[in-house]
Amino acid sequence: MAPVGSYESLMAAIEAGADSVYFGVEQLNMRSKSANNFTLTDLQKITQICKEQDVKTYLTLNTIIYDSEIEQMKSIVDAAKANGISAIIAADMAVLNYAHSVGMELHLSTQCNVSNGEAVRLYSQFADVVVTARELSLKQVSDIVRFIEENQIKGPSGRLVEIEIFVHGALCMAVSGKCYISLDNANSSANRGACLQYCRRQYKVSDYDSEIELMVDNKYIMSPKDLKTIDFLDKVLNAGVRVLKIEGRGRPAEYVREVVSCYKEAALAYEQGTFTQEKVEEWNTRLKKVYNRGFWDGYYLGRKVGEWTEKYGSLATKKKIYIGKITNYFKDLNVAEIKMETHDMAVGETILIMGETTGVYEDTLQEIRVDLKPVDKTVKGEMCSIKTSKIVRRNDKVYKWVDVEEEF
Repeated sequence: MAPVGSYESLMAAIEAGADSVYFGVEQLNMRSKSANNFTLTDLQKITQICKEQDVKTYLTLNTIIYDSEIEQMKSIVDAAKANGISAIIAADMAVLNYAHSVGMELHLSTQCNVSNGEAVRLYSQFADVVVTARELSLKQVSDIVRFIEENQIKGPSGRLVEIEIFVHGALCMAVSGKCYISLDNANSSANRGACLQYCRRQYKVSDYDSEIELMVDNKYIMSPKDLKTIDFLDKVLNAGVRVLKIEGRGRPAEYVREVVSCYKEAALAYEQGTFTQEKVEEWNTRLKKVYNRGFWDGYYLGRKVGEWTEKYGSLATKKKIYIGKITNYFKDLNVAEIKMETHDMAVGETILIMGETTGVYEDTLQEIRVDLKPVDKTVKGEMCSIKTSKIVRRNDKVYKWVDVEEEF
């Protein structure tokens, strides 16, 4: 289940093998300030693209809802139903009640902090899928799955309720994201999709009365590393989890492509009995390339205390540098024309081409032509052409995909 905050990410998720995508529209979702949210008018296009690719669509409507927003909430639910959205992800009882009343499939958000089987029994009158609290161990998740099976707890669809967990991405130091630091400091509520991430900053601890400053091991004492479960995805699936949710609606499209691709390969390897340590090491190398704050295994293997990130921002081993855009594509020749707007581009370098229809295309350059003649390098201001193994489109953006140590 892939996060989608843009059309580039949507296409990247589909190409990487996602079985489902989740996204928000308007402002009533938990990434309303950190992702380029779609609007209601995008729903038809999104569902059309996804149905053609046999990909399910899940709409996040998972913030707290106030009385003044009930009509807006209903209009979003109605639009989701009219456009064939597969399910709505929600936490507020008003959303659960209304969506259920109009026959929309519902998935319960992690914001509900479901931590036991009886809670699943209660919510099963509304939801067919439950995202458990992020603080549970795999043993606790497995116990919930067994409780569902033993008690034959079924959702409105008549199917046994399925368990979904977050397997990769950002973690919050608060219980399943229920944090009030941003609200307290800037009147911008995390529970309304408007977190300003004060927890990600550096802090020092001091005694206010005596002005004694305390030493701490890490200045980022409230910023957890990112969750990564690919090392033990076999244990996750053995626990009975049926939906693997990747966090990152605010992350760039290359993140979505790489992470979804790795976890899809890992899930297939599990099914085929080819899940090996050698493959895990390869997936880990690829996951480090894209945005991350460092990795840890979360609470699933029994940890009680989190691991904290070592710096502000990303620890990715790769970064993209914008160099130009596609001005033409000759389909018969599989040749893209590029206007170089910044920096240079050389044979042997890796590039990313990104666009709303293209998604993310990665390639290592074998040949570059300027004025139809082969060259080793093209520079800012030139028009050049390259061969591609995939159709790209006019106005797609072109980036160099380089090691973070490289300087420009």
